[in-house]
Amino acid sequence: MTENKYIIISMDDPKTKHLADVLGNKTSKKIIDYLAEHSEASEKDIVDALRIPASTVEYNIGKLIKSGFVEKKKNFFWSKKGKKIVMYELSNKSILISPNRGTSEKLKSLLPGFILTLTGTFAVWVFDTIKSGNIQNNVAQDYVIQNSQKMILENVPELSNGMSNVIQANAVWGWFLSGGILALLIFAMVNWRKL
Repeated sequence: MTENKYIIISMDDPKTKHLADVLGNKTSKKIIDYLAEHSEASEKDIVDALRIPASTVEYNIGKLIKSGFVEKKKNFFWSKKGKKIVMYELSNKSILISPNRGTSEKLKSLLPGFILTLTGTFAVWVFDTIKSGNIQNNVAQDYVIQNSQKMILENVPELSNGMSNVIQANAVWGWFLSGGILALLIFAMVNWRKL
């Protein structure tokens, strides 16, 4: 599984607050600068190099991890006392802050409604096809049985005219599809800012 090389954050996202805290904090900036110079470092390395209290470094690294600037490395070391020493590195991700949700995201939120409408339309079409097929077959059979002598004596065009009156295209599915799409469009227009 490949990791994203970018983080997209909306102005409404709660993660934006963490980014602002990190970018406004001098200690966080110092830690970022130190990790930029060194490929990886432990909390102790950062404490020794920057001469900052360990609790401050721990707090700021937590904020940096939460905001996505720093990542824990998978490899770690054991201290002489048997404690696990975690290594940290800068994440190789670009952070993009967008002012609002884009139009594509708003349209994606309407996608389940469109899928549901198309599925319902297909179900109505199948039901209508099965129903009208059974009725047409029954009506046609009754018509042939009742008028068999008459059909033999008269021309076939009368049969075709009678059958064309019986077999009419029933477009209930078209009305269902039109109504569903119209409802989605009205919903989208009314709630466009909220989407």
